[in-house]
Amino acid sequence: MDNFIVSARKYRPATFHQVVGQESITTTLQNAIKNNHLAQAFLFTGPRGVGKTTCARILAKTINCENLTEDLEPCNECESCTSFNNNASFNIHELDAASNNSVDDIRHLVEQVRIPPQVGRYKVYIIDEVHMLSQAAFNAFLKTLEEPPAYAKFILATTEKHKIIPTILSRCQIFDFKRINVEDIANYLGYIAEKEHIETEIEARHIIAQKADGALRDALSTFDQIVSYSGNKVTYKDVIENLNILDYEYYFKVTDYLINSDIPSLLLIFNEIIENGFDGQHFIVGLAEHLRSLLVLKSPATIQLMHASGSLKEKYVRQANACSTNFILDALQICNKFDLSYKASSNKKLHIEIALLDLSRITFVSTASSQQAFENRKPVVQAKVEEKKPEYKPYEPQVTKPIVAEKPKPIIKVESEKAQSGNVVAKSKPENIDTKITEKPIKKSPSKEGGNSRVIKNISIKQSLEALKKKNEAADETPEKVIKTEFSKKMLVEVWDSFITSYMDKSPSFANAIAKYKPMLKGNFEIEYKVDSLIITKDLLSVTSLLEFLKKNLNNTQITLKPLVTAKDEQKIAYTDREKFSEMTKKYPDIIKLKNQLNLEIDF
Repeated sequence: MDNFIVSARKYRPATFHQVVGQESITTTLQNAIKNNHLAQAFLFTGPRGVGKTTCARILAKTINCENLTEDLEPCNECESCTSFNNNASFNIHELDAASNNSVDDIRHLVEQVRIPPQVGRYKVYIIDEVHMLSQAAFNAFLKTLEEPPAYAKFILATTEKHKIIPTILSRCQIFDFKRINVEDIANYLGYIAEKEHIETEIEARHIIAQKADGALRDALSTFDQIVSYSGNKVTYKDVIENLNILDYEYYFKVTDYLINSDIPSLLLIFNEIIENGFDGQHFIVGLAEHLRSLLVLKSPATIQLMHASGSLKEKYVRQANACSTNFILDALQICNKFDLSYKASSNKKLHIEIALLDLSRITFVSTASSQQAFENRKPVVQAKVEEKKPEYKPYEPQVTKPIVAEKPKPIIKVESEKAQSGNVVAKSKPENIDTKITEKPIKKSPSKEGGNSRVIKNISIKQSLEALKKKNEAADETPEKVIKTEFSKKMLVEVWDSFITSYMDKSPSFANAIAKYKPMLKGNFEIEYKVDSLIITKDLLSVTSLLEFLKKNLNNTQITLKPLVTAKDEQKIAYTDREKFSEMTKKYPDIIKLKNQLNLEIDF
């Protein structure tokens, strides 16, 4: 049996013309060869599987070819081309920087550069994954890269250009390789399938191309996998089964159910999807991509963003015409919201079902057909509303009652006197509230007692706040009453422990910190207390609470607190149960005998 060669190697481009999806770069390189404007160093950068190393090999082979064709392609017949095709060329050296990234490897390469080529014009050094070189290796490579011999050319390839130091970038011509579009990959897969005599469906090739995400090598690897599964006929069904991709027919059905607000069918089809082994997040992401495809088909300018075969694109167009742009935009927002919150949900299936219910709610105002359905349902909604309407009684004129201030508001006591004019005027005003009386009376409706009207005082909130502020300032200026009640150290310790007990729930850290050491009473009612760290004394709220508690319970307003930070050897350490037992046995050795006699076991 012949050795199998994967398609990525078997059909690897050997000329610039065969490179897929990088026409601008290949044309630039060919013109540089034609005009003899080759730089001393090139940097090929871009995502994986787009042809960076392949173009580097083709460039190295072409510039050493002795008989270039009219299209500036290698002849594949001269000694240089033959040796390159047989992997026996002495002028082209490849270095994998991922495994040879030390400074010694670069120094060895620099020593080889000094030797001129024996056959051909150039010695070409291709360094793949160059971003993996160490900092010392980059520095050792700088001088040679800037001023190499005329016969030396360097081609660096990397997927992560940002990891390369700027001094290297400034010495290279940089070529950015782009992702290969879906159409180019699908066409190339068709070319390979024709060469291998494999029958493929265009939808199957498009699915493989979309799954590759712009990497041709990934597409070829997937193609080999599908061929191994299905044989010489690759169908769309084989691809979605092997790659675990949800059939697009499900998304078309779900969208139709959303348009018609068919909730039972939505729940049933989602249950079928879950039973087939697909993940809920996989479904919601696929639905968002389906809606995105419908959105780009709404405008002729964005149709090119839709990647699908001709027959499938027509199906998308028909469904896009049945949906309004507002519906698609709202649906995309809902799908994105539920996708982001999917991992945080405990009931994954219910999470996606709620998303489908939310999506079905926006259909009545989104499409023409659903708008008609909405209009048809209007009488039913109105009938329900009419059933709930309360029965209104005929209007009877009522006598206006006097205005009574609400409870939360300040109560204004009004003492009325009958004046000769028959008006009632408020005489008294509330205490501590500055009031402002308006001369314009507020007319009220006549009461049963007579046709008197009231003049209501307006309360100025600004002036009231200023009055309260002045009162608080006056209270602050009042000096604290001096109380110098004598107390003993025993009383101090009792009050101190009482504070610790009451403060434990509010701030356990502060309470435990001051509980380690007993307070000391000094002269002039100064209380010294020890702490292990100065940070504890910076808790001003807790320290103030302690001071107020001591002043109140010891009946002494002249108490002051003075914290002392203990030395490290003086600090008390919290012992474990095992350490406590060990210390007790040192002091009382008979404990061990008692433990052994009673056959006790201590749970540490």
